[in-house]
Amino acid sequence: MPKGYIIGNISLKNADAYKPYSLRNDELVPRYGGRFLARGGPSEILEGESRPRHVIIEFPSYADALAFYNDPDYQENMKIRQANAEGSIIVVEGV
Repeated sequence: MPKGYIIGNISLKNADAYKPYSLRNDELVPRYGGRFLARGGPSEILEGESRPRHVIIEFPSYADALAFYNDPDYQENMKIRQANAEGSIIVVEGV
């Protein structure tokens, strides 16, 4: 079964206020078998446009990635991200 990935490409507006979102995700992501593959850190844009912060979370399946995103606890936590960052979040199925 192909894995599922959530990919975030964001710019922080308020890093201090964003931190509780990240900390809570440390508890929420494992509920669905997820693990962080990339979480901020150095990056370089080679082509096109992008935001400066990148997050990649791997899940056992595409369905697990969607279940994590739709979890009511994550939906509540997401409000912190939306208030303190801009960007895009996508889910993609692996090969």
